[in-house]
Amino acid sequence: MTETLTNAVHRFVVRNKPLVGDPHADEILRLAESAGLGPSLVRTARVYLVEGPVDSHEAQRLRTELLVDPVSETEDADAVPVAIEVHPLPGVMDPAAQSLERAVADLLSLDVRVSTGRRYEFRGITEDDARRLVESRLANAVVHRVHTDAFHPDRLPRGGEAGFELRTVEIRSLSADRLDALSRDAHLFLDTAEMLAIQSEYQTLDRDPTDIELETLAQTWSEHCVHKTLKSTIRYEPSAPLADDVIDWTARPGHELHADGSVTIHNLLRSTVAAATHELIDEGVDWTLSVFVDNAGIVKLTDEQAVCVKVETHNHPSAIEPYGGAATGIGGCIRDIIGTGLAAKPIANTDVFCVATQDTEDVPEGCLNPKQVLSEVVAGVRDYGNRMGIPTLSGAVWFDDRHIGNPLVFAGCVGLIPAHLTHGDARPGDLIVALGGRTGRDGIHGATFSSAELTETHADEFSHAVQIGNAIEEKRVLDAILRARDVPGGPLFSAITDCGAGGFSSAVGEMGEHVGAEVHLDRAPLKYAGLTYTEIWISEAQERMVLAVPPERLDELRAICDEEHAELAVLGEFGREGDHGPELILNFRDQEVGRLPMQFLHDGIPTPTRQAAWTPTAGHGSTTAEVLERGTRSEHKTAEALLKLLAHPNIASKHRIIRQYDHEVQGRTVLKPLVGPGGRGPGDAAVIEPIPGSGVGLAIGCGLATGLEDDPYLMALAAIDECVRNLVCVGADPGRIAILDNFCWPSCKKPGNLGSLVRAAEGCYDAAKAYRTPFVSGKDSLNNQFTTKDGTTIEIPPTLLITGIGRVSTLDACTTMDAKAAGNTLIVVGPEPTSLRGSHYQRLFGTHDAPAPSKPSDRVDIAAGPRTARVVAELIAGGHVRAAHDVSDGGLLVAVAEMLLAGSSTAAPLGLSLDTLDPIAAFAESPSRYVLEVADLARVAELLGDTPHRVLGEINTSGTLAVGSDGPAVEDLSVEDLATAWLGNVLA
Repeated sequence: MTETLTNAVHRFVVRNKPLVGDPHADEILRLAESAGLGPSLVRTARVYLVEGPVDSHEAQRLRTELLVDPVSETEDADAVPVAIEVHPLPGVMDPAAQSLERAVADLLSLDVRVSTGRRYEFRGITEDDARRLVESRLANAVVHRVHTDAFHPDRLPRGGEAGFELRTVEIRSLSADRLDALSRDAHLFLDTAEMLAIQSEYQTLDRDPTDIELETLAQTWSEHCVHKTLKSTIRYEPSAPLADDVIDWTARPGHELHADGSVTIHNLLRSTVAAATHELIDEGVDWTLSVFVDNAGIVKLTDEQAVCVKVETHNHPSAIEPYGGAATGIGGCIRDIIGTGLAAKPIANTDVFCVATQDTEDVPEGCLNPKQVLSEVVAGVRDYGNRMGIPTLSGAVWFDDRHIGNPLVFAGCVGLIPAHLTHGDARPGDLIVALGGRTGRDGIHGATFSSAELTETHADEFSHAVQIGNAIEEKRVLDAILRARDVPGGPLFSAITDCGAGGFSSAVGEMGEHVGAEVHLDRAPLKYAGLTYTEIWISEAQERMVLAVPPERLDELRAICDEEHAELAVLGEFGREGDHGPELILNFRDQEVGRLPMQFLHDGIPTPTRQAAWTPTAGHGSTTAEVLERGTRSEHKTAEALLKLLAHPNIASKHRIIRQYDHEVQGRTVLKPLVGPGGRGPGDAAVIEPIPGSGVGLAIGCGLATGLEDDPYLMALAAIDECVRNLVCVGADPGRIAILDNFCWPSCKKPGNLGSLVRAAEGCYDAAKAYRTPFVSGKDSLNNQFTTKDGTTIEIPPTLLITGIGRVSTLDACTTMDAKAAGNTLIVVGPEPTSLRGSHYQRLFGTHDAPAPSKPSDRVDIAAGPRTARVVAELIAGGHVRAAHDVSDGGLLVAVAEMLLAGSSTAAPLGLSLDTLDPIAAFAESPSRYVLEVADLARVAELLGDTPHRVLGEINTSGTLAVGSDGPAVEDLSVEDLATAWLGNVLA
């Protein structure tokens, strides 16, 4: 009898065998218990829905050869009282399904469609309780559909062909109010001046724009893409006379001081961050190769090889769908590295998360639970990096309840590139080649959405802005591009960029700025039918790169892509001139749908003068201000304060996150994030060997000083100082450190918020010049706030992340922070602190400090900080330092405790006795201080000379930390007790 084949949907349910265990179920059980539920059983399973002409024999082969590992898994669908399933919504990227479709084609030569899901099974709780648990912690309505039965559709959803109609948008006759309404309703997020500029252009052209032209302008002019606030002219008005300020306004480029005490700043970015870099280059910093002109900054590592670095933010997408937002954040940053110069190889990832505290119970409508946000952004970065084979080596987590509706997700990547391939340009006649993933509706309006403010309706209104990445697809693209770069005779392409914010719109628009381009949108491969020409153009679907390819090299490139299973499509050609210079011409189904002058697209955005104001409050450094007092002042014994600080979520160990990442893939890692004999010490920075066998290292670290948010000028100085210290502590040369800025601010439409941004940028200028650390790249995100249903706006704290890479001349210089041996001496090097301002001690217990100093050098000694860094680096390079650790979050005593717990083991405990310390000496977080372990104290003291330093004590084998005898003392506080506090369950 012949079996009749139909395109039926076959359902397979696969779970781990009982003896193997089910870690995911164990995690859900803990979630249920924390929610007050007590299920007697939790099980999970994976669901595969396969649609196609699969007969019973082929179905069995699917089970045994693809879906079920006979050693550890079983296809078991036992009945249970309660079962909840989670499946992706139609159109949502399903990477596992894509991989299975390819595998079925290879194994059975069948063309099938696949969708995957998760099944959660419970005993001992009701279906309603199970559904609420799944919906609140395990699913996201933006991308998932929850089913209370076994989901088995007759067919999988598919798109249908869309009709083609060229649409124009009436704009020439609209009033300013109606232009504003159009901008908001169409998700353009352009302001009145920008809409009026577009209106004027089309009045000159004597026509209205097509929809795709208007969308192209919106993407290109978005805050996310063009950084228009940082590049604008700003009128800064301080409430106090400039003479009383901590900033020296008289010696700054691009600044005009006025008689009324205000300052006009022409292009804030160019006159602060970029100015510092270009001045340093003019002064002899000759190891930067490319700054502010490419997807990433590039610096020289050796004469033959260079490294590039980029850090992006993916905040708003992560607020809606944390897993997808973080995954595509790191995926996009990896593509920035691939698209730098003529293609770099990603060799390390970084991540920093700023989220609400994990025990937050009052979660506003429209926000996700903070525990879900953190666990999923970690998983997104973890899965993408691990699957691509890129180690995640550096990062941090900062907790603040003001991130309840707007988490910050910083994703970074470092790459290696031949020094002679650091620049590329599209040439007239080059083909526009799209390489990688197919285009879908994911990420529509992603760039403009990232430039907007979040509200309680954002998950509904902008679900289309969410993207789900596929790391395996990007790995194929990477392999193909690196092969095409390294062919004999030189790269097969003359320029490359990633298809990120704005999709093809931004990628082709940027590459063709000086030569023009013509694009045929119907040639783009699609995930499914039904996309309009505008959706194809602005989609931010992931894993896509755009290359400028000489026609004679196309066949070679296609052959490589075929071998690497990376899809290639020719979309058009670079090189189109019109009456007004280079033009962007867009076609769909043999009809022109858009034509824009490149000059207007890139230079037509108006730059009105923006108003910034600054009113110092307590702690801003005015001559009469007192340091901001938080909390209620109370007396706390040193032991009690130390244990509470070590357990504070900002300070406590992040090992539950760190150990989810692969640190050693690619075999380049020299120092991992956790160090010491037991791997429990918080390393200051990571070190890799980018060129295996060369002996030259690269240190990767960061600095974050949000505690000093009351004056972002001081916050910027402290963040750069911390980044430098972290790198120096592991052996980096402070004369070869490059840094990046990431400004994340609440809405700068408020003059006060813009004023604080100005102060942070001014701090970046001063610190970069002082430390001689050029900025090589950066990114800003300036609308980070959340408005609740009742109209309350929750602004994030102004946040500046500084990421740094530093050259380690020889790997023999690498140093870790774990205490090494009894008999050695601990010393603290750097200026003595005078205040608890901005410290975690102040957050927990409150303080009464003396009046704040009026000069920045009293708070962050701009001369002493770099000088101390150089001296410490020389000590490390000379082999005089056994361990080095910077004094940062928690202060000196926390730094000492971390060194002891990192170096101690049950077999070899270490301890220390200290003299009495007052709270400022023990817990201040003032910059520019290091704790060093040295064996030859006399020689080190001689080398330090007049650099401020103080002996803390000699390391012993007591296994305890004791502080003084004539005041509040730590008596026999075990180092293991310190470790227990630090290793607490804060991230569970």
